Amino acid sequence: MVSTFIIALREGLEAALIVGILVAYILKSGRRNLLAPLWIGVASAVFGSITVGFVLSQSSGGLSEHAQALFAGTTSFLAVALVTWMVFWMKRSARFLKAELHEKVDSAVPGGPWALAAVAFLAVIREGLETALFLYSNFKTVSDTRSSALGLFLGFAVSISLGYLIFKSSINLNLSKFFRYTGIALVVVASGVLIYGVHEFQEIGWLPGDSALAWDVSASIPDDSLTAATLGGTVGFDTTTTWLQLFVWVFYLGAVLSLYLPKARTRQLTPA
Repeated sequence: MVSTFIIALREGLEAALIVGILVAYILKSGRRNLLAPLWIGVASAVFGSITVGFVLSQSSGGLSEHAQALFAGTTSFLAVALVTWMVFWMKRSARFLKAELHEKVDSAVPGGPWALAAVAFLAVIREGLETALFLYSNFKTVSDTRSSALGLFLGFAVSISLGYLIFKSSINLNLSKFFRYTGIALVVVASGVLIYGVHEFQEIGWLPGDSALAWDVSASIPDDSLTAATLGGTVGFDTTTTWLQLFVWVFYLGAVLSLYLPKARTRQLTPA
């Protein structure tokens, strides 16, 4: 539940802010006639994202056990790569996002309403496809799908509410800190998805070390227990973890967070 809530909150608020920026700019420039094609583009992106999520969930249903493991492992690696890239992209581009979207609107207006709809679609679909792929991979790592679905619903509900309140200037949210901390949380969730992909590839023999376990605590922490479900859905904890999974988890977290977190500034002392 926690992991899906974090994913939906972060990605949902990003999409809500993008839509809010577009709507606010159109209203401010007195071009209300452009709202209809904008919402068509947004609705198309949402529908397309849901469709991709549905296709992903249905694609692996009729596959063999080997093919399912290959599909799940591949989508996990792809989701982690995409989310990691997007976290760093948002960190670099957040301060220029409003100006960039304004420029795209101005460039699309001469092309007519469908050009503007395309701008809105492309701006939102990027977040939607990332969310669909990451959520699909994350759902594979959790045992309690009902609580994960509840976390997903609550995350989107909170993100849409926050986006609306920010648009209406009802609240003043420090977006820089919000995206920094949720970015860290996303990286932690991604580490769990990553080692799930490692596990799937080990099962089919594409990666070594399937029997070299760093720990096996399944006797004291059953896989279907609340503790296992909570830890598995947040940090990717597995009751039977191989040394390769542990190495990949530590390496990924250490490498990504060391690059993502701001470096402490050192004061240079000048000699008297």
